[in-house]
Amino acid sequence: MATCSRAAAISSRFGVVPNDLWSLIFRVLPKLLGLPVSLLKKFRKDKRSHRPPTELETTAVPATLPELPQDVLMHIFATLEIPDLVRAGSVCSSWHSAYTCLRDLGKYKQTPCLIYTYKSAGENVACLYSLVEDRTYKLTLPKPPIRRRYLIGSSNGWLITADERSELHLVNPITGEQVDLPSVTTIEQVKPITDRSGVIRKYQLSSYTGQRDDKRSWIYALDELRGYLYFKAFVFPDPCTGSYIVVLIHDPYFQLSFARAGDDRWTWLPLNTFYRDCMYMDGLLYALTVFGEINAFDLSASTVTMKVIMNKVRREYYDISSCYIIAAPWGGLLHVWRTFSSPEQKDEDTHQLWPCFYTTEVTVHEVDFKAKQLVEAKSLSNHVLFLGDNNSMCLCSDEHPQLKANHVYFTDDRRPPVSVKSVPRDIVVMDLENNNRSRIASRNWSFVWPWPTWITPNLTRMDSAFCK
Repeated sequence: MATCSRAAAISSRFGVVPNDLWSLIFRVLPKLLGLPVSLLKKFRKDKRSHRPPTELETTAVPATLPELPQDVLMHIFATLEIPDLVRAGSVCSSWHSAYTCLRDLGKYKQTPCLIYTYKSAGENVACLYSLVEDRTYKLTLPKPPIRRRYLIGSSNGWLITADERSELHLVNPITGEQVDLPSVTTIEQVKPITDRSGVIRKYQLSSYTGQRDDKRSWIYALDELRGYLYFKAFVFPDPCTGSYIVVLIHDPYFQLSFARAGDDRWTWLPLNTFYRDCMYMDGLLYALTVFGEINAFDLSASTVTMKVIMNKVRREYYDISSCYIIAAPWGGLLHVWRTFSSPEQKDEDTHQLWPCFYTTEVTVHEVDFKAKQLVEAKSLSNHVLFLGDNNSMCLCSDEHPQLKANHVYFTDDRRPPVSVKSVPRDIVVMDLENNNRSRIASRNWSFVWPWPTWITPNLTRMDSAFCK
């Protein structure tokens, strides 16, 4: 009963109505029955006219769907995007059984979507824009209101968000599941400031690292700290516990902290600073600095150790570039630089001038572990990059035919001050061959707050998402 209720709840998030299911059946039928494309087009045309089927159509389509083995249904359903996959699970009992098994195994490939909010949609509503369908879905999320949170990152279908007290939460916008993370006051450099009753009123952020302490500190209101403390966050599978681990890049000086499932505080990694991106592979946490240095951390050891995989390739910090580390589908690591121009734009709310970062070039290198060198990749061929506040991704366009090969899809990850919200967003797709840019969707992203981010939809619950 719980499973059925859960499926019904998820189905309602995607507006499953008879017309949607009828459309879905005709998208799946060619794979089920080997129907010719010409006949499929005729069905689609008739479906849009909303008239009863003709005699020809009645004889062309079986009155009942064929009872295919569950493994065959699962193979077909694994090719569907989550909105269609959810709808498929609502067609009949055998389809629901195949959907449930596929969902629990997590063996379905999904195309990243853009998640964002806007004022008229409501405080608790997130908008999920599908690149495949060129369609936006509205998803109601649990409190605190998603529109009042900051989106710090996304990984494996989960958003990492900061609420108005600067506390962090994981939330799955597809299932609505939410997990509270250890308190911000357990981050090494954050101390609570309480009143006489012991109620936290403000936070103190100190500037020390494992290498330096300049004795400075700052005082922030509860809702202000998140705008100055958090840079980026990630959710990774943790083989030690069979669950998950959350990694946080935070100020001062872009340091690392992490927490495993069930931890009541953040564990500080004081071995280095100026990190910009992270990934988890083969039991190791790889972290990339602004200087191009790559460090590998073994978080499974009783004492965390760090190994330098790649030495610095830059000696100075350039504020007009970002860098990313990505697992290559063919093996190894990709090292990506993103270069910006920064023309000033006026914020339409505050009328304050602020540099707006505009991506001008993306360069991709492969990491040569033995030589500890970067080898420039002239082309990604049939692969695609997704960059931004999400976990950086490289996908095969053969598996995602709606995506443009040798292109990079990106969102902003250079945030203006908290007070500056209505400035142009750098949300485009770029051709890596010639750096030509084109818009993603036809909307104006300037007034979207919090800033949008990529997310790969995931139907799996947290208690089973990372134990495969």
